Amino acid sequence: MGARGERRDDEVEQGTVVTPSAEFPPLDPAERAALGRIGERWRPPHADGALPVDPTLGRSGRRPAPSRFGRLAPFDLFTVAQPDELVATEPASVPASRWGRARTRLRRIVLGPPLSSAAVLYERMRKLIALPVLSSDLLSSVAYGPEAMLAVLVLAGTAALGLALPLAAGLVVLMVAVGASYRQTIQAYPHGAGSYVVAGDNLGALAGLAAAAGLMVDYVLTVAVSVAAGVHAVTSALPGLVPATVPLGLLVIAALFAGNLRGVRSAGNLFVLPTYAFLVAVLAVLLVGYARAAGRGFAPVPPPAVPATEGLGLLLVLRAFSSGAVSMTGIEAVSNAVPAFRPTEWRNARTTLGWMVALLVLLFAGLTLLIRLDGLVPVPGEALLSQLGRVTFPTGPWYALLQVATTLILLLAANTAFNGFPRLLFFMARAGHAPRRFLHMGDRLAFGNGMAALAVTAALVFTVFGGHTQALIPLYAVGVFLAFTLSQTGMVVHWRRRRGPGWRRKLLFNAVGATLSGLVLLTAAGSKFTEGAWVVVLAVPLLVLLFRRIHRHYATLHRALALHPPAPPGPAGPAGSAEGEELPQEVRHLVVVPVARLNRASLRALAYAASLGQPTLAVHLAPEDAEADRFREQWRAWGDHLRLETIVSPYRAVIGPLAHYLEALHTSRPELTLTVIVPEVVLRRPWHRPLHSRAEQRLRAALRALPGVVVTSVPVHIAE
Repeated sequence: MGARGERRDDEVEQGTVVTPSAEFPPLDPAERAALGRIGERWRPPHADGALPVDPTLGRSGRRPAPSRFGRLAPFDLFTVAQPDELVATEPASVPASRWGRARTRLRRIVLGPPLSSAAVLYERMRKLIALPVLSSDLLSSVAYGPEAMLAVLVLAGTAALGLALPLAAGLVVLMVAVGASYRQTIQAYPHGAGSYVVAGDNLGALAGLAAAAGLMVDYVLTVAVSVAAGVHAVTSALPGLVPATVPLGLLVIAALFAGNLRGVRSAGNLFVLPTYAFLVAVLAVLLVGYARAAGRGFAPVPPPAVPATEGLGLLLVLRAFSSGAVSMTGIEAVSNAVPAFRPTEWRNARTTLGWMVALLVLLFAGLTLLIRLDGLVPVPGEALLSQLGRVTFPTGPWYALLQVATTLILLLAANTAFNGFPRLLFFMARAGHAPRRFLHMGDRLAFGNGMAALAVTAALVFTVFGGHTQALIPLYAVGVFLAFTLSQTGMVVHWRRRRGPGWRRKLLFNAVGATLSGLVLLTAAGSKFTEGAWVVVLAVPLLVLLFRRIHRHYATLHRALALHPPAPPGPAGPAGSAEGEELPQEVRHLVVVPVARLNRASLRALAYAASLGQPTLAVHLAPEDAEADRFREQWRAWGDHLRLETIVSPYRAVIGPLAHYLEALHTSRPELTLTVIVPEVVLRRPWHRPLHSRAEQRLRAALRALPGVVVTSVPVHIAE
């Protein structure tokens, strides 16, 4: 158990370190050994290894000069760091075309200059920045969490509102239990990844994928719900904007996407003030509201009479409890983003999470009790927090300031998802359960591909549901509490395995969190199934299936591309595979040059092919015998320097017959590597391209699926 456990710890730690080099994983020991054995038998074509050019670009007597393809000389784009290493400078990433340079300048204006890979160590958040950035979702949920709970209770009439305080007390217990459980998770897994890694490490890969699917659904809904609630706050104050709900929401999602592309630290600086402003505004509401309540001896204001539309029963109470539990969404964000903190990462993350939970309990309990004291009930067209603000601040600018702060925090609460979703995809891609493109860090050290996936998916969900908060709320709790339940259950297994100091107390915390989260999960899935929760219940297993298929593809790819020791030397037989060759002396060539007509482009391709010193075959396709005879006559006039094969295509197709001919050549000698050299005319003006057939591109696409076939092009540039 000890050695196995240490190995698993190393694998988990290696898989959760966030670094720009994650796209280039190292070789495992077996592949490293195989690489050495392959190298022992490697016979390069030129034994001296001499090159006709200085690869360092800086030590040759003839220095390169600027060309028409760029304003900067090549030696200005690279610096020599070591004898065998060049470092690309910032201008090296600027495209050579005019439009490319214009796009780059615009990107620099919007997102800022690129950041070096070494800056990843400095793109970390201190606690005062991390608190608003990672808690914006959690704290903003108090703007609609109490209302979601009361909106269910009021269905049973005014008398049922008396259950709001007991339910709020139960939710506070749940918040504290889950918060304490995630503090344990951060300490046990200080390298981040949260529920996905914890569940996968302790409960198996399937549980980890289920937790990841739940979190992904939660992050998407976080953006959709937060933006919907923020737009609703705007339309509550300005009813004339109700018809523009969807366009306003899409504009906000685009702005959040662009802001987060600037990087962790820059985005944090952009979004820190709205969170603190909302915190101050809500605390002001609580202070003034309780002061007014104290003036009347804390006597509750009778709520307006609301007729009952449903009977008061256990199912309705459970629905109200699960609806109020949406106030906890975002509590897992810190455990997913531990690597984004400054050292010591896990300690700062635990402190930040503690403050987040304390503020959540204070705001949720305080608002719920104040709403009860002021006798407010949910009404269509105006958020409950807006009603509370009007009652608390009947005069002066304070109500407007509260609405502005609420709108900003609700709109920017989606920023938490833009931090967590791309990192979750990074960890999943590291393990092969998500596309590897999500490992890539952009020039601002942000996971732009993951952010784009989140923005597009959330915009689609927001549009489909018309930006209505209440329509999205039923979908919200299932995914996040699935992740909560699996994560805390995984921690129970973790403590039972490790049994370190105080493991029983830690296990108890996680067991309580797992039990309560599981109850909310079952309640939300059951009671809200027909209201839309079925979408999440169906989406989670489908996502898990997708993740497993992606992993299977990458496992197949790894087996196909993994290095193996070379076979013992021996005579090459005709049954070998061209794509199985790893040594230069094993490669047997046949160079094929398709020639449509004899001009400078085709002659250049033929000259290039002949210069390789390998067997070369020219192929010409003619629509009829007469044209084939004419081309053979031209070929003899050229000198008949290479073997020519003419194919008559009476149906005038070119790409299909040529591809099938090359496939037949390869089938007859599968050990041959067919190198197809295509002459290609390069046009500088984009509007000239429709004037040409671009047959070389269609041929390349047709031959891409053939094994053992290499397609290369010999360009001829047209100056005009």
